[in-house]
Amino acid sequence: MTEDSGAKSNVWMRAAMGGRLGSRLSGLGLDEGASLPSRLQGLSELPWFECWVQRLKTEKKSVHTIRAYTVAARTLSTTSMPGEEALDWEQAQSLSVLKIHSRIDPNKGRFDSWLNSIGDLKPATINARMAAASHLLHWIGHMVPDWIQRPNRSKSLPRTLGRNELGRVRAASTRSEDPLTQPIVTILLDTGLRVSELCGLDLDDMDLEDKSALVIGGKGEKDRTVLFTQATVDAVGAWMPIRNTRAETCHDDEEKRSLLLSSRGRRINPRSVQKLIDRLADAADIPRSRLSPHTLRHTFATGLLERGADLVTIQRLLGHASIATTRVYLEIGDQTLREIYHRAQNEIVGLPEEEPITEEPVSKAPEQFQRVP
Repeated sequence: MTEDSGAKSNVWMRAAMGGRLGSRLSGLGLDEGASLPSRLQGLSELPWFECWVQRLKTEKKSVHTIRAYTVAARTLSTTSMPGEEALDWEQAQSLSVLKIHSRIDPNKGRFDSWLNSIGDLKPATINARMAAASHLLHWIGHMVPDWIQRPNRSKSLPRTLGRNELGRVRAASTRSEDPLTQPIVTILLDTGLRVSELCGLDLDDMDLEDKSALVIGGKGEKDRTVLFTQATVDAVGAWMPIRNTRAETCHDDEEKRSLLLSSRGRRINPRSVQKLIDRLADAADIPRSRLSPHTLRHTFATGLLERGADLVTIQRLLGHASIATTRVYLEIGDQTLREIYHRAQNEIVGLPEEEPITEEPVSKAPEQFQRVP
């Protein structure tokens, strides 16, 4: 074989191998010719999912947010186009940054197919999935098509408890045989904490003398101080002997610092709190759908507003990044509006009557200012 014929043979062999590889990649919806933004060039051969999650952590996204974003990324990356080989999640998340860049290119139809697959979900869920997918597309170097619009969420008022319901909840928490019920309900109603923030409270975060607590790593990884009343001081004081007994069975130093421990000596979690609230709803004769940890947070905020607190104060206590989020509490429900009206009217009725105002006769204008006929 001559040198020229050998070279031609190698060219044809490389072309054939490239054709088979290109066919294989095409069958998975991948394209070797895809280009990455310069900031990702050094990561092109690394598994995309690990790199993306690291980016989310760098942006201080919460564990809950990362979990929700992962659901959207999984369903998008495993969506198959006609004629493609199906990918499971394990295969999809092991693809390189370069390959996932090609696979989820919104101009290839996969994004449209994925949108169709989630079309029956609730608007709030669709918006959350689209926010996650948009983050992934921007990170990988794609632009979200202009024609994509998120569904409008129905405007709903924050769910709060009426005065009668609130009284039943407090009474039921006092009667509960679960020693965690009283401190949990009291703290939530007294501070407006999110359930994740409640679960993350450590003993050292509470200053019972100052009647304040430091919330470390709240939503958006922002620390803030919340205030509470003597009711929380009393509830925590009654809880402490039980808490200390449970802490003796805990062998994890991090969990041992927790303010609220389960019967097994473990830090409580949002799921266990919701189950406790469900049992409380049954005891208070309130539908479970009307009572949640977030309902107590809304009730706290609405109560502050009714008693004259300004929005900026409520925003800081709730830990809202934007006052627009807090402003929704201005849209109070009919029942709350009715209660405020009658309370205000009753206060007016109790006021002493004002003396009637007598009108003094209008004095005649000085002669020099009178109109000359």
